[in-house]
Amino acid sequence: MVITGPSGVGKGTIRQEVIRRTGASYSVSATTRLPRAGEVDGRDYYFVDRQTFQRMIDDDELLEWADVFGRLYGTPEKPVKQAIEQGRTVILEIDVQGGLQVRRKMPEATFILVLPPSDEELARRLRGRGSEGEAEADRRLAAARKEIEAAERSGAYKHKVVNDDLEQAVRQVVDIVNEERSGP
Repeated sequence: MVITGPSGVGKGTIRQEVIRRTGASYSVSATTRLPRAGEVDGRDYYFVDRQTFQRMIDDDELLEWADVFGRLYGTPEKPVKQAIEQGRTVILEIDVQGGLQVRRKMPEATFILVLPPSDEELARRLRGRGSEGEAEADRRLAAARKEIEAAERSGAYKHKVVNDDLEQAVRQVVDIVNEERSGP
């Protein structure tokens, strides 16, 4: 299961609750960015330096990876494939660019696009994080608009969830996970 969408749409919050309710496994991504307050290495991300990340790219150890505003993010492939082989449902929480890479490598995956209720609400959420300045928030908003457009053009996303009511969005994703687990 690939939960994707631009920064600020609530992917992480939805993912956490969906995992709690379904027992699915979370695919921990690697990143070169510094941890935010409360984030734990190995739980939230694998925090690595640029050299280590580059080695992972060179050794083809990543299911997908992206350079996002000068920071590298990627999904280690081996733990995902091992969990799937063990019959577990694995949830990847990644950006649109990464989702499209996963689609090329694993077209059988289920792709869920999380969308903001409006452009204005997305701008408010990005600015409300307080983790960056106004210019950075504006840059993220412009990138989010492009990501949404690319995702919609791609045709990769069988499921779209608008996160205007968190509980409703979580229930929608839980239903998608349960439907996909039970098969056609």
